[in-house]
Amino acid sequence: MAVNLATDIKPISYVKTNAADMMKYVTDKRNPIIITQNGEAKAVLVDIKTYQETRDEFALLHLIKIAEKDIQNGDFEPSDKVFSDLRKEILENAWKNKKVHCKC
Repeated sequence: MAVNLATDIKPISYVKTNAADMMKYVTDKRNPIIITQNGEAKAVLVDIKTYQETRDEFALLHLIKIAEKDIQNGDFEPSDKVFSDLRKEILENAWKNKKVHCKC
């Protein structure tokens, strides 16, 4: 999603007078518009889908950052133990809910 300098940078006065068109543009093109004020970039107008995707991506990056910090601090368990514990828990819950039938 590259910024097109001819179409994607608009002064705030233009955005104010053409707000509906600007909303349609970012929704249809999925291209952000950089809004300037007194010649300086001040804000970005994006469609809601792009905004949500960006927030989701940042949330995932945050989780990765937390996991990396846990690994650096030695706060983790080997994957074979984690999967073994999960299998055990799944089987225990299945027995409790009588979803496992024994053909003994």
